[in-house]
Amino acid sequence: MNKTKQDTQTMDYTTKQGRWVRKMLLLYWMIIAVHFIVQLGSYLFLDYRATPYEFYVGTLIVPTLIMCGSNLLAEMAHHKYNRFSFVILFMASTVICWMIIRLNYDVRIITALCLLPIFSSVLFFNRRLIWLSFVLQVVVFFSLVAIDGSFRTYFSDFDIVAIPTFLVMSTFIALIIQASGRDLLVDLYKTQHAQQELMISNAIISKMSMTDGLTKLYNHLSFQTFYEKALEYAKQGAIIHLAVVDIDNFKKINDTYGHQFGDKILESISQIITEQITANDIPARYGGEEFAILMFEHTFEEAYQIVECIRREVEKMTFGEKMQSVSVTVSIGLKSYSEEMNKDTFFQGADDYLYQAKRTGKNKIVAELNHIA
Repeated sequence: MNKTKQDTQTMDYTTKQGRWVRKMLLLYWMIIAVHFIVQLGSYLFLDYRATPYEFYVGTLIVPTLIMCGSNLLAEMAHHKYNRFSFVILFMASTVICWMIIRLNYDVRIITALCLLPIFSSVLFFNRRLIWLSFVLQVVVFFSLVAIDGSFRTYFSDFDIVAIPTFLVMSTFIALIIQASGRDLLVDLYKTQHAQQELMISNAIISKMSMTDGLTKLYNHLSFQTFYEKALEYAKQGAIIHLAVVDIDNFKKINDTYGHQFGDKILESISQIITEQITANDIPARYGGEEFAILMFEHTFEEAYQIVECIRREVEKMTFGEKMQSVSVTVSIGLKSYSEEMNKDTFFQGADDYLYQAKRTGKNKIVAELNHIA
């Protein structure tokens, strides 16, 4: 069960990570679109030193196609090759960021855009992804400095040292944030796990306080609570029947065969009751060898049939060769609620029927004062 729970949690975590990857890809599409609009607006409405061909081909169309291609590749990896989606995602983000930096290096603050892949990787709480993002930024930066002369002339010697240093410092900050977030997640998980265990413990304790330990039916106290609530429904027109069931000659059986055998009989009869009643009915061990059953929304005939099935099944019970001679039966009093009754008279009526069954031969149901079935 624990393994299944862990597998489910892993699947949930993977699903959530997939959603964050999807959000990051959407963010990159937005960055590409905003960059395209800003570049076009700058060319059309500002003093932009470039020929139409240089701008539309070299600055707008080709770089946009490269960025879109990188992000599209990341989309495909996310859908088909999930194992490599993170690596390709951060490679695509690196291409997009440095393409924008390369096109706008005259904007002094634009190099800060290279921090986006590093801090984006923090979302996935994976140190390797943070280091991967850092390495990608450093490799691309020095490659551009070495290959692109115009890009190199824009930076001073101090910039060449300061930018990688800035990347290193930002990476360590990202690692600290990641470690702090991971600790927070662990603490949250422990708290949630403790709360779940407490809820389960409370549910178990609550159930134990409401049920009889031997028969697993409701106990006397919880039956009284249900009984009072049932009478409220009955006064509003609900149909309710009450059956009181008592094991015949139970004291004699206990004295002859011992309490352990008596407990076995109680368990068996409670199981029969549980199997014969419907999901809406409420069974309880009322006390000792006596059971009470509240039955809802049945006709009288249906309620009678239920308790008759219980009586017959008990009569057919066997307990192994050694106990073949033991006769276990029950007597039952069945009463239907009517408007003139109250809490005491309703139960007393069913109880009177039970004792009438006991006095007139046992192993039977009494459902009317002058009728013995």
